[in-house]
Amino acid sequence: MTLHNNIYIRRPTISDSEELNDFFKIVIVDTFSKEGLSHLHEEIKSEIESKKNYLKSDLESNGENRYFLIAIDESKDCIIGSIKYGPSSSLINACTNGELKDFVEIGTVFVLPEYQRQGIGTKLLKNMVLTLKRSGEEKICLDSGYSNAQKVWKKKFGIPQYVLRNYWGNGTDHMIWIVNINDL
Repeated sequence: MTLHNNIYIRRPTISDSEELNDFFKIVIVDTFSKEGLSHLHEEIKSEIESKKNYLKSDLESNGENRYFLIAIDESKDCIIGSIKYGPSSSLINACTNGELKDFVEIGTVFVLPEYQRQGIGTKLLKNMVLTLKRSGEEKICLDSGYSNAQKVWKKKFGIPQYVLRNYWGNGTDHMIWIVNINDL
């Protein structure tokens, strides 16, 4: 699917694994840096490993356990964005007392720093929503502890249904949204 200027969305393949794992490292390190959290080396490492495991789960199950889409810049032949859906996370389940345990969660919405604020994340989200609608999903959830991502999600989805004040430390909240997919 062509989005604009040689950018297209597709499913990842096993041959994308190494590049995607490098992509996760780049965007997660950048995200932590922009959030002022560069000093959290173990958390960064853990976040990168969790994304690698999600990708592995997708590829091993052919999209049954987790399902990724990636954005490709065809002119540079490189991965520039990602998004996935899967079962709601243990964090979401713990923070909502299991209320969202049967929901599909959208996550791992990342865009390379030099491609951010160009609509790539929005295009990935729209493509994922179409995929989820075709599979019969009606409601999804998503969460974020990153303040920059929270601003984007508030703009797209409004006020979160759950706000966990100071979850990540003083002044750093965690937010969870429930979204009716037919409203997207």
